[in-house]
Amino acid sequence: MEHRKKPEDLRSRRWFESQDLRGFGHRSRALQLGYAREDWKGKPVIAIINTWSDISHCHGHLRERAQDVKRGVWQAGGFPLELPAISLAEVFQKPTTMLYRNLLAMETEELLRSYPVDGCVLMGGCDKTTPGLLMGAISMGLPAIYVPAGPMLIGRWAGKPLGSGSDVWKYWDELRAGRITQRDWNDIEEGIARSPGTCMTMGTASTMTSIAEALGFTLPNAAAIPAPDSNHVRMASMSGRRIVDMVWEDLTPRRMLTAASFDNAIRVLMALGGSTNALIHVVAMARRAGIDLPLEHFETIGRKTPYLVNLRPSGEYLMEDFYYAGGTVGLMEGMRALLDTDALTCTGQTLGENIAGARIHLPEVIRTPADPMKPEGGLVVVRGNLAPDGAVIKTTAADPRLLQHTGRAIVFDNYDAMSKAVEDPDLDADADSVLILRNAGPLGGPGMPEWGMLPIPRKLLKQGVKDMVRISDARMSGTSYGTCVLHVAPEAYVGGPLALVRTGDLVTLDVPNRRLDLAVSDDELEKRRVAWKPLPPRYVRGYGQLFSQNVTQANEGCDFRFLEGTEPTAEPEIH
Repeated sequence: MEHRKKPEDLRSRRWFESQDLRGFGHRSRALQLGYAREDWKGKPVIAIINTWSDISHCHGHLRERAQDVKRGVWQAGGFPLELPAISLAEVFQKPTTMLYRNLLAMETEELLRSYPVDGCVLMGGCDKTTPGLLMGAISMGLPAIYVPAGPMLIGRWAGKPLGSGSDVWKYWDELRAGRITQRDWNDIEEGIARSPGTCMTMGTASTMTSIAEALGFTLPNAAAIPAPDSNHVRMASMSGRRIVDMVWEDLTPRRMLTAASFDNAIRVLMALGGSTNALIHVVAMARRAGIDLPLEHFETIGRKTPYLVNLRPSGEYLMEDFYYAGGTVGLMEGMRALLDTDALTCTGQTLGENIAGARIHLPEVIRTPADPMKPEGGLVVVRGNLAPDGAVIKTTAADPRLLQHTGRAIVFDNYDAMSKAVEDPDLDADADSVLILRNAGPLGGPGMPEWGMLPIPRKLLKQGVKDMVRISDARMSGTSYGTCVLHVAPEAYVGGPLALVRTGDLVTLDVPNRRLDLAVSDDELEKRRVAWKPLPPRYVRGYGQLFSQNVTQANEGCDFRFLEGTEPTAEPEIH
């Protein structure tokens, strides 16, 4: 029988049970809060790390869900304490939430380190909160379970379903081209986000919560439940009950996370047609667990994993449809032969046990490897003299005819210049041009904003152009689509080859051969490199300077160098 912790083994006991002056202070202040000695004595203290805030639209319901989690913790004999953490609200937070993912990871680790906590429930869902919370929890090493915020309801306009992001870009282009009216646009604005929850497309949010489930951090099918669904309430309280047992079982991330569990996550990512952002986040999470994931590893798995889920932006349906079609467990059971089903999960059971018996109810939404959407995963890594450390393209969301393409570069040094130029009717561009945005990477952005889906120039939209090759050291929203080559590394801001491209140069994208090349001689590139002058620092103080001095490049996960690795987080002295 596996060893179980006893009350005297609890980490929180150091705070509450010491019979000295400090112990008196801890107990008297807990009593001041209205708790009774019976609330904590001999019970696991469970931190509920909640990323709710008034401006976090995706997490608008997590204030209530925290109460459901608490109910579950109390029912299982634990002592819940809600600890708010920074809320990374996509759309509102500038220049990008990615700038603050590592801050959330640091805060999560330090909250768990510095307080009397035995285990934690992590509450998030919007794009960067999932990796940020998990990175901090992995580094701290206490038992942890994740409660995903869940996707919002399907949007509606004029009798048609609307998908977050994907339909925003689509109808924005229609408005710019004069094919819909301003009134139409206003109606779309009012109908696209109808409830709390994350984007209901297979954007970064649902990609990352599905990856959290594949890694074993959530209860089965938790990632797919729509935010307003009563099943979501029950999942939250069940997670609260489960974390108490996880503490007694000492079921930590270190016991769960292996190279095989990360391979499972990558296979699920590929089958979902998930967000390009996932490559950065999965690399960062793996490095926290002491596992190195070169970009080629994603490529190797992607070539052997079919694309199975028919969801926007790559497919047709939305997250509500995915949940009712069978959800994440239905997908994983259908692709069981591709997964390591012996991987341990937060349930205390293996992944194979968690998904056993799950069914696919709507095969038009979730397919199996016998009848895939496409035979390979949709995320492809390309290299070449323009991206020596790699770049990524989501082929399932691209125009197939552009996957082998040579065109004349049109280069923009910053976002403002690009956004003005694409509206200019005299812009020297045609459908074969290759649009390039640089100085938008981890340091250049700063924080690598989601600027990689460069708008189609207005004059080309009016001609009926729907897609073009676009290249950037930025990221792209997981809800976006198009032939966009992203995460070019090293970035232009640090002198990567993207900094040396000039308007008029010929650029070749060759996805079948995994190449991204600039038709300029090595000698000419060296001359340009000598002439290149670094840009001034984006930040000279504060968190921005800390970020700039320590962040790694996209292919390394954009984590802080001093946070990587598996050295244990030091326990605080209690005096």
